[in-house]
Amino acid sequence: MYNPNTLAQEIADILDDRKAENVVVLDISRMSVLADYFVIASGRSELQVAALNDELTKRLSVKGIDPIHLDRGPRWVVLDYTDIIVHIFHHEERSFYNLEKLWADAKDVTTSRESATNTSEN
Repeated sequence: MYNPNTLAQEIADILDDRKAENVVVLDISRMSVLADYFVIASGRSELQVAALNDELTKRLSVKGIDPIHLDRGPRWVVLDYTDIIVHIFHHEERSFYNLEKLWADAKDVTTSRESATNTSEN
């Protein structure tokens, strides 16, 4: 069994390692029964979106953690890890769906290295 918060942060770090942009972890546990966390990330191209998905699923599968559902298009991927739903978007799709605005009341609990770097620079 895994701790959902720890796994959400690990997912953010994996995506950050593969150069995903604007990786965000939202705690939606008090707002929805869908999941406890959303992890949202952007890729710069269709190829990068696919590579982010491949790396994430490979690295978690090694630990025995596999998504219960996967939905994908050429420019987006949604992975359902029960307590964590991962959204990997091409920039344009991320802007269109604007999940951060839709879930604006969710608590941002991002602690990925990219987020920490961006926060310290501001």
